[in-house]
Amino acid sequence: MRHPGRTNLEFKIDGIGSMASRLENLDEIESMGDEVYQRLCRARAFIDHCYDHPLSLDQMSSQACFSRYHFLRLFRQAFNKTPHQYLIERRIERAKELLIADNLRVTDVCFEVGFQSLGSFSSLFHKYVGHAPVTYRQRIKDRQAARKQVPGCFLVMYGLESAL
Repeated sequence: MRHPGRTNLEFKIDGIGSMASRLENLDEIESMGDEVYQRLCRARAFIDHCYDHPLSLDQMSSQACFSRYHFLRLFRQAFNKTPHQYLIERRIERAKELLIADNLRVTDVCFEVGFQSLGSFSSLFHKYVGHAPVTYRQRIKDRQAARKQVPGCFLVMYGLESAL
């Protein structure tokens, strides 16, 4: 895709800049020290375990034994997203699994993964996935039905499924 006013060199420079910022982030993580990083990982594991409950920044930061603002800054520095963004992503990933596997209503999925409002769940799901939950479920079911009509050897041959 062509972008008026931008040369390939500018895109390459932008790419190098973003790569450098990721390397700087790795240096920042290493400079944090193992103990700080382990504490942040403990808080992230807490989020993974309790994503279906209403979690506050105070609850998350207490798991890492940091003040809430210090925790927020360190978490963003270590994982390139805020704790709230991580929590939302975790909930959306679990919602995708439930929408595919279970025959739960979208409303049930919404509350099962910890959202308090169907409206906020639907809008955030659309923002992260690109489709509304109902549309996502239908697209996955259509894709699975289409795959059943194609011989397995063809899917393996073209790398669409593994041979195992």
